[in-house]
Amino acid sequence: MRRTPHLSAASLRGRRDLAALGGRVAFLAPLAALVVFQQVVYPAPMGIVLNGALVGGRIALIALGIALVYRANRIVNFSQGDLGALPATLGVMLVVAWGWSYWLGLVAGLITAVLLGVLVESLIIRRFFEAPRLVLTVATIGLSQLLAGAGLFLPRAFGNSSFGTRLPQPFDARWVFGGTTFNANDIFTMMVVPVCLVALALFLRRSMIGVAIVAAAERSDRAFTLGIPVKRLHTVVWVVASVLAFLAMFLRAGAVGLPIGQVLAPTFLVQALAAAVFGRFEQFTTIAAAAIGLGVVDQAMTFQAGNRPSDNDAVLFGIVLLGLLVTRRAKSSSRVDSDASATWQAIRETRPVPLEMRRLPEVMAGRLGLWTLIGAFVLTLPAWLSTSRINLATIIVIFGIVAASLVVLTGWGGQVSLGHMAFVGVGAAVGGALTDRWGWDLALAGMVAGAVGAVAAVVVGYPALRRGGLTLAVSTLAFGLFASSYLLNRTIFPDQLPGRRIDRGTILGIPLASETAMFYATLAVLVLALLMVVGLRRSRTGRVLIAIRENERAVRAFGVDATRTSLASFALSGFLAAVAGSLYVHQQTGLASEPYLPQRSLELFTMVVIGGLGSLPGALLGATYVHGVDFFLPLEWQFLATGVGLLLVLLVFPAGFGGVLADLRDGALRKVAARRGLIVPSLLADVRVDEEAPDEPPDETVLTEAAERAEHTATRAEPVAAAGARRAAAGDDGRADPEPVDDTVEVRS
Repeated sequence: MRRTPHLSAASLRGRRDLAALGGRVAFLAPLAALVVFQQVVYPAPMGIVLNGALVGGRIALIALGIALVYRANRIVNFSQGDLGALPATLGVMLVVAWGWSYWLGLVAGLITAVLLGVLVESLIIRRFFEAPRLVLTVATIGLSQLLAGAGLFLPRAFGNSSFGTRLPQPFDARWVFGGTTFNANDIFTMMVVPVCLVALALFLRRSMIGVAIVAAAERSDRAFTLGIPVKRLHTVVWVVASVLAFLAMFLRAGAVGLPIGQVLAPTFLVQALAAAVFGRFEQFTTIAAAAIGLGVVDQAMTFQAGNRPSDNDAVLFGIVLLGLLVTRRAKSSSRVDSDASATWQAIRETRPVPLEMRRLPEVMAGRLGLWTLIGAFVLTLPAWLSTSRINLATIIVIFGIVAASLVVLTGWGGQVSLGHMAFVGVGAAVGGALTDRWGWDLALAGMVAGAVGAVAAVVVGYPALRRGGLTLAVSTLAFGLFASSYLLNRTIFPDQLPGRRIDRGTILGIPLASETAMFYATLAVLVLALLMVVGLRRSRTGRVLIAIRENERAVRAFGVDATRTSLASFALSGFLAAVAGSLYVHQQTGLASEPYLPQRSLELFTMVVIGGLGSLPGALLGATYVHGVDFFLPLEWQFLATGVGLLLVLLVFPAGFGGVLADLRDGALRKVAARRGLIVPSLLADVRVDEEAPDEPPDETVLTEAAERAEHTATRAEPVAAAGARRAAAGDDGRADPEPVDDTVEVRS
């Protein structure tokens, strides 16, 4: 008989202490893994490693601000870098243009950062307090464009428009370590970043305001009932995030300068978001460690002989995918993860015309007349537009296909894709190469390009599904950076990519040399794409996709393979985006990397939200709005106008243009129902019934008739409910619905 070894109290206590120590240092796992990877694959002197840690420390300040805002508002703040760049620009201009001392510029920028955080939260963010979280997330994209535009015009007030040089040294110091020379700006970064990290930890754990912020982030509704001023706490959060972003940008200005127009490089943003994802947006120590590790790897790669910036982007994309694969979803989902599904519950989807009104003559005539008018308008555009305007119309049609693909993935699937233009770029590269180098017809080349785009979407999307939440946003943004800088780089693939100038070729044997022919070809593809998307929405897969968006746990509880359905939406979305890319490269008669940069993906996402998620007509209107602004406004005003325009549209029309169209249609249907004396429950056209006086007894005849009607309704509903239960047990997808019960009530005088 085997005896269990006896463990002394000291041994048990030692094991508990060891487990506690392991839990305390677990946050160093991302840093340790990234440093080991760097030492094995990209060895570098310790001075380069330390310099990478400084770069990662500045990234950590940005990432912690993103995580702090996410915990408070449940959004990803894409304006985090620009939130600190504007006061940093002011501080730099005071030092460079007006000759202020380094410390006065630092204090002035710090005060400006505090004021900016208060103004942004009170004037913009608080306006979206009850809006869907995704709408507020997109509002931060518009805020980013607004702040960047302000930073673009700010130097003109000082009479200086170029100050890309570094800030002067705050003090006289120089230190050589590991073959690398560190100046006073670097030494100051070594002091400021640890102080900021420790101060943030003490603020959140020891101060009353910090504890209240953490508690309100966990249960904001409970905090309201307890009388905690949640909105004031959100103001404090945005102030702290603004200060962290300012310090990161000001320290960066001393190290590498602060260029105008692109304050926060895409690589910097992707690294900050990746670090936030690795820490699940709530583990601040893990976020800081991951950011430092990413900075070490980036600087070690830059140190290698013959290294290209595109190589850094490729490795960063690989690290993001690998990190998502090895860090699976937590067994016990946190409050942050559980709120991810709530992001979509308020997203409005356009309802179809009520069943009881579809056959009414005036409704049928109205729909037929509207579609006839739209069709006649679109088909006759080449007859009364100039060549340049036809070119713009073709671009809008192509981006309408891309918008439809994003409606499937984001509006219906509930997955945020911030690098969708990368799939368009993949389709452009494949489709353009097949027609330019192999002489294929555009129809066949577009199908092959769509298949490649579908595979790419599945590869990028699968690791994000394992983690859930907003991880797809980070993986697609990293893929967008990788595709624009590496996959579409002619120096890396000189013989595989299509040329800078290509012929438009033919589609199904029809030449596409003229703008009119190109317009009609893209219009035909748009019609086919819309038919595919509408067919998906009406199918069982479409209904399951909506159910996954609303409550994935409930769908899995019914035995539905949610992962397979989500991957199907990824594949269809990537297919349509790549097909649009194959059309776009021929419409542009050449391939360039600029249209597929990550910034363009953010604009694309903005376009769909402006139109209204879940609304295909709204997505087309959003494409018209965004690209119309790009075409008609001067270049120097586009950057500012899109940010202001986006915020105004979201403030006035939270449901987007698609919601406005739905409201207009429902208003017309209510008038038809009122004229015919119909009550349509789906239109909320309730009819008020005056109550009888309390002193008058109810008519016994009325009560008898009401009881008979209730009994008849219950008897009639029983077989319908039984049939529905049999269909659900048999796994019927619902295509052959039973004859609907007419719930239309005739109002009698």
